[in-house]
Amino acid sequence: MQKTMKRILISRTDNIGDVILTLPLAGILKEKFPASQIVFLGKGYTVPIIERCKAVDEVADWDVLKNDFEAFKELQIDVILHVFPNKQIAQWAARAKIQVRIGTSHRLFHWFYANRKVGFSRKKSALHESELNQKLLAPLGIHGIIPKEQLYPYVQWETNLQPKFNFGHGKKKLIFHTKSKGSAKDWPLSNYLELAKRFPASEFAIYITGTKAEGEQIRLECPQIFDLQHVFDVTGQFSLTEFCDFIAQCDGLLACSTGPLHIASTSGIFTLGLYPNKRPMHPGRWSPIGANAHFLEEKSENNQQTLNIGCDLVFNEIINGI
Repeated sequence: MQKTMKRILISRTDNIGDVILTLPLAGILKEKFPASQIVFLGKGYTVPIIERCKAVDEVADWDVLKNDFEAFKELQIDVILHVFPNKQIAQWAARAKIQVRIGTSHRLFHWFYANRKVGFSRKKSALHESELNQKLLAPLGIHGIIPKEQLYPYVQWETNLQPKFNFGHGKKKLIFHTKSKGSAKDWPLSNYLELAKRFPASEFAIYITGTKAEGEQIRLECPQIFDLQHVFDVTGQFSLTEFCDFIAQCDGLLACSTGPLHIASTSGIFTLGLYPNKRPMHPGRWSPIGANAHFLEEKSENNQQTLNIGCDLVFNEIINGI
């Protein structure tokens, strides 16, 4: 098998958090097959994230390749792991005659295009996303699951520790990433406002992050939060690369289950994620991984639009951990 594994492609063409929870596969594969080259296929906007994984030798941009089969074929892949199932990629992998094509048996098109099928269901499993991903390694002789608590070293995240941002003035720097672009259940903005008031302005600087559109939404729905002297609006001000560097220079981040939460936990800063008590969105599946990663979960499942987690719980978790 190892003779055919010069170039291994990990295909995960969805969102930032999903990609970060897949990066440990690169570290595991590099440890098992150190002579192999690890190629990661992702969406264009996730490329800056993938490039920070030192176990990845080459990044391929699906947004560039998806209209050019010949360019895809020129990657000269020996093994492909379909971590995020994509019918076109599966078809092209078979058409390019990639020797080992691994996918879940629960996708019908994998019965036509994958030649190594692994039987498991993500929806019904109690495993974490980063643990489920490892099941796809079984056809390569990698058996057993490394628990999520032990996976952080396999991410091999490159953090830029050079100071780039002149801010904080000796205060603890805390990020509130209040929105998720609809990818998760949010915590009410009124709660972020109440929470911000509890942190002494003499000791904390709080940065509200998000897209430009999210910033406009926050100013419309909760303008009072920016009236606080220690709260700063930095929405829409960073590229993804700059945002990763900004996060790494802060002391903590609070968010619901969204990409920046996973960036923060992978950067090693104090990270607190807020989660619903509902499958498959619960922290058992999507909690951040990292040495300083934490989460709070709703006490019970509910049908509310926003998360029902008290400010006291969130404040105590941050103040005792940051």
